[in-house]
Amino acid sequence: MVTYKGLPAPIICDYLSREESKKHYADGTTFQIGKIEMCSNTGTYLDSPFHRYEDGKDLSQLSLESLASLDGIKITIPETITSIGQEFFNNIDVNGKAVLIETSWSKHWNTEQYYEGHPYLTENAAIYLRDNGARLVGIDSYNIDDITGKERPVHSTLLGSEVLIVEHMCNLHNIPQHSFEFYAVPVKIKGFGTFPVRAFVKTC
Repeated sequence: MVTYKGLPAPIICDYLSREESKKHYADGTTFQIGKIEMCSNTGTYLDSPFHRYEDGKDLSQLSLESLASLDGIKITIPETITSIGQEFFNNIDVNGKAVLIETSWSKHWNTEQYYEGHPYLTENAAIYLRDNGARLVGIDSYNIDDITGKERPVHSTLLGSEVLIVEHMCNLHNIPQHSFEFYAVPVKIKGFGTFPVRAFVKTC
């Protein structure tokens, strides 16, 4: 599964297979121990400030309260929109919330189209979300930033203020616009800025 073009797919295999484990245990007792080699940017993943900033908080420094049981709100963007500006968030209360942005781009997942022409937030939208107290911003797209240039203003704006990011989400059409709690908890790894999460909601 290639998530981000140019980064390798993960390798998932046995470190100790059940057959091999028979050498170490009594008859009828077997174990499997798995091994994964992968980039941290694989699947649906969370970005911490360290992903962008050397002195930002890494995964091990994120509080559980910033990752779990977050009051959530979903913003649905028309499929004809690529550049998602501030106007889609005006007059919406995002303070203290996980803001999930449904673009429907995830329908292209695992196709070549997924990598090209994806929807993204503008810098003004990121500034608005930051200034109005969003705690986390998630999107069902290839990248929350426009990647046609070399700058990443949305990552810079949000992560610079410890607003976490979740990218490559899917199935956002299945959740309500509001009245839900959002969860996206990665493992605690020191010196890592990004890691896959099992992102899900609990309806209230």
